[in-house]
Amino acid sequence: MKISARNQLKGTIKNIQEGAVNGVVTICLGENTIKTDITMEAIKNLALTVGKEAYAIVLHTAPDRVARHSHRQKSPRTTSYSSDERHRRQ
Repeated sequence: MKISARNQLKGTIKNIQEGAVNGVVTICLGENTIKTDITMEAIKNLALTVGKEAYAIVLHTAPDRVARHSHRQKSPRTTSYSSDERHRRQ
């Protein structure tokens, strides 16, 4: 399967915070990091581990703080694929 998302950010998994249902994967992109919230099932199926190369795929972004008075900050929706999984999907 070919991925059509244009925002594919290559990095290295820095941390995986496991939860009961979802986990938070932190990917280091040089000097920056991005976090993604994905299911524990996906983390296991993709064999995501700290130190492994991975891609953060940005599916869409939220409006850039349209309501400046809101205390809720929205972040881009992302998903993660290991380097090996990305090549299998293409």
